[in-house]
Amino acid sequence: MEDPAMTVEPAKQDADAGAAERTGTQRFFALEQLTDQAQTISLIADALPVYREQTGEKLDAEEKAQAFEIYKVLEQQRNALVTLIHATRPFLLELEHPLAGTAEILAAQVAAFQLMTKDYSKLTAALKRFAGSLPTNQTTNASVIGRLMNNVRMGYYPTDPDHVTLITRGIAFPSGITTNLLDPCCGTGVALRRMATGNNCFCYGVELDRSRAEQAQAQLHRVGFGSFFGAHISFGAFHVVFLNPPYLSVLSENGGRSRDEKRFLLESLPLLTQGGLMVYIVPYYRLTEDICRVFCDNFEDVSIHRFMDGEFKKFKQVAVMGLRRQRTDNETEAERLCKAASHPEQLPTLDKLEAGRYALPASALKVENFRGAEFNEDELARQLKASSSFERILARSKLDSEVKRPPLPLSISQVGLIGGSGLINGLMECDYPHIIKGRIIKERRSMSEEHRSEGGRLISTEYRDTISNRMIFNLLTPNGFRSLA
Repeated sequence: MEDPAMTVEPAKQDADAGAAERTGTQRFFALEQLTDQAQTISLIADALPVYREQTGEKLDAEEKAQAFEIYKVLEQQRNALVTLIHATRPFLLELEHPLAGTAEILAAQVAAFQLMTKDYSKLTAALKRFAGSLPTNQTTNASVIGRLMNNVRMGYYPTDPDHVTLITRGIAFPSGITTNLLDPCCGTGVALRRMATGNNCFCYGVELDRSRAEQAQAQLHRVGFGSFFGAHISFGAFHVVFLNPPYLSVLSENGGRSRDEKRFLLESLPLLTQGGLMVYIVPYYRLTEDICRVFCDNFEDVSIHRFMDGEFKKFKQVAVMGLRRQRTDNETEAERLCKAASHPEQLPTLDKLEAGRYALPASALKVENFRGAEFNEDELARQLKASSSFERILARSKLDSEVKRPPLPLSISQVGLIGGSGLINGLMECDYPHIIKGRIIKERRSMSEEHRSEGGRLISTEYRDTISNRMIFNLLTPNGFRSLA
């Protein structure tokens, strides 16, 4: 077989090892992944000839059964190797490394390799050279790292305004309906504002960086501060999700790994109403098989357009668009999308997107919940203004300002209880004003009862004392004092 890796020289390590260190303490996710993949490819390359030798040639029945099991393992290893070589391609494209094209050719040649071939030396040599040529943290010079770090800009890739205009032209906004737009990574809000201008839209954005979020508040109607993954947002409440997630991720000092393109897509999906439009902007090499499957399973009328040449050279971005529908398995469409993304030179540019291709649902939607992960004074003020909680707390009770009257006339005993408790104790404002004070006095009454025989003779006398309460109301009127018992 041909050896496509033979023509690619391994990247040389920069003589100044400290230069890479000065570029930043972060390491690139792509380089870490390629380092692991290079090691695995090399290990499988060593293992394949060993498995082939164990299959033998002329074997008895029992040995043939064992050889067949080994052959199946050999086949599994070959398939894993093809998948692994394919997996290097997105990372090589991200690093703009020439081996990206080689990876595609080599994967096809390994997939077609006859496993019962006696001589594996050429295959092993090609795989070893390919693995040894893959860029890693140790073989990538500081100038490349510096260029990539400049591109990262803390993961912030604002969408070019002219391209936002081209995308907006492809959307048919409903007449007489205010549409809800959401940007989960809104930056300073310029892109979503441009899309909304002149289209009767209400704009919502979420931004991780506080400085950019504060700027976005001047552009959008509502902005949630902090991570999108910690925000609380109503499901099915948006006509459009404009998603340009962070990419070209790096490894942090604590070893954290981040690849959020798929996670952003998965967690943005439920926020769209059925028939709502997803605008998904990523570098073409990040449209991996799993992401394409998510998109095609959940959206219809899927299209992919690359950015115009000048902008495409900088960030290799494409816009994938589709209308949300009920989830179905659409493996064929996902394969088509993935294949199209792997050859961006054949993709139509955004200026070829038909005007009004995507019609938004003509139904008003209400966003019940929209709260960022972090404290935001403006958003808090908005929520308090919309809430009646403080009004209920601070307002005087209606009962406090009304004349208090019993629902039914009081009975004599109830009048006594009220008077005895001191509640009837003060000025009575009525047609005949007066001051009344109630009090209770205790009265003792002694009683005796004689018991006599039939003949009239006194047998005994029983004495009993009873104590009773007497209610007295003292009234002071303009005509004088009165006491009522």
